[in-house]
Amino acid sequence: MNAKKPSNRISNKLGKMPGALIYVGVERKDPVTIDVLLYSNDQHSEFRAANVADIVMPADQLQVAWINVEGVHDVNIIEGVGQKFGIHPLMLEDIVNTNKRPKFEDMGEYIVTMFKMLYIKPGGDEILAEQVSLVIGKNYVISFQEVEGDVFEPIRDRIRKTVPRQKFLGADYLAHALIDAVVDHYFIVMESIGDKIEVAQDHLIRNPRPDNLNSIYALKRKLIELRRSIWPLREVLGAFERTDSPLIHDYTRLYMRDLYEHVVQVADTVETNREMVSGLLEIYLTSISNRTNDIMRLLTVISTIFIPLTFLAGVYGMNFNTQVGPLSMPELNLPLGYIGFWLVSVLIVICLLWFFRRRKWL
Repeated sequence: MNAKKPSNRISNKLGKMPGALIYVGVERKDPVTIDVLLYSNDQHSEFRAANVADIVMPADQLQVAWINVEGVHDVNIIEGVGQKFGIHPLMLEDIVNTNKRPKFEDMGEYIVTMFKMLYIKPGGDEILAEQVSLVIGKNYVISFQEVEGDVFEPIRDRIRKTVPRQKFLGADYLAHALIDAVVDHYFIVMESIGDKIEVAQDHLIRNPRPDNLNSIYALKRKLIELRRSIWPLREVLGAFERTDSPLIHDYTRLYMRDLYEHVVQVADTVETNREMVSGLLEIYLTSISNRTNDIMRLLTVISTIFIPLTFLAGVYGMNFNTQVGPLSMPELNLPLGYIGFWLVSVLIVICLLWFFRRRKWL
């Protein structure tokens, strides 16, 4: 059993002032990185900022900046980014709390949204989850991630290769593209869960064992986590569509509506898989019950067959003296009495087996 990773709990925030930056999540020692991608209609540049002061703001309204911060455990860096872009301390407090529920906040000059990014660990089938926070301004998007590595590389490639970049010139469309990449991986994760459910179902049908319960309960726990991550995202995307903020353009609302439908589809898949996992548990219990019934039926048949034999053997095993009278087991004096005993015994067994088979008990 793997040791549980140490983590900072939300109880550490007790007694602190609202807006105090207390990191809540798995303890990390890796350095925080800040990658900046600046682009306009026909130009783009990328670099890694050595510190918060090196972050370059867009030179004009025709340029968009995507600042990707990997690591929220260093609250000093997060606070510095917040001060540079004028982000409210309460929003920064939520960003460094990796256990937050997906949310949408319209702060006027910028929008803050949070959601869960799910993806399959490269080279394995482990499902990884981390919180992603987006701060959407007029011509910039700041993304905060827990660890290095994400599902956003296709978006970076599209920005590099797409010329002209008419659609990407809106920070709201860039935010949509990032959320869309996350939702696309929800489908990949659900496919992986579906494959695991099919494998577990095959094992249960072929050979139900107590070990199968571990797989069933692991799938059930994972689906509960997925549901907690995916269902609230519907509210977030609905808020994008309903908001009257000038930061969200009408054409982006149309894309957000389509993305909302995708999330609803994923949420339905989660519910379907939860029902299937509950069905797996019922299949296991039914299989174990059927196996127990088969064993009990076999033991009952064996016992029923041997009851009359035991009776006959018990009678003949008693000590009789045929010299006392004619009722004292005269068969004991017959030359073929022993053979007659076995013929009667075999006949009883055959008759019982025929009767059991006719009643379909065998």
